[in-house]
Amino acid sequence: MRPVVDGLVKKYAGRYDIRIMNASTGGSEVGELAKKFKVEFVPTFVFVGTDGTVSATVVGAVPVTKLEQELAKLK
Repeated sequence: MRPVVDGLVKKYAGRYDIRIMNASTGGSEVGELAKKFKVEFVPTFVFVGTDGTVSATVVGAVPVTKLEQELAKLK
């Protein structure tokens, strides 16, 4: 999924703030975010609006179109 996400980062630069967190090397900051968003499986995609509300959580390898649909729903 990393190449897919890297492609989204480039495609939507300046429009969305897409962050990639590595659960195995991310340290305590990633651990805290994983707890906050109740991440249990990798990959997990959490879509958070500008107001801090989670609009969707997508778990597993999914088509890029699914991720783009969720991005389009963000406010």
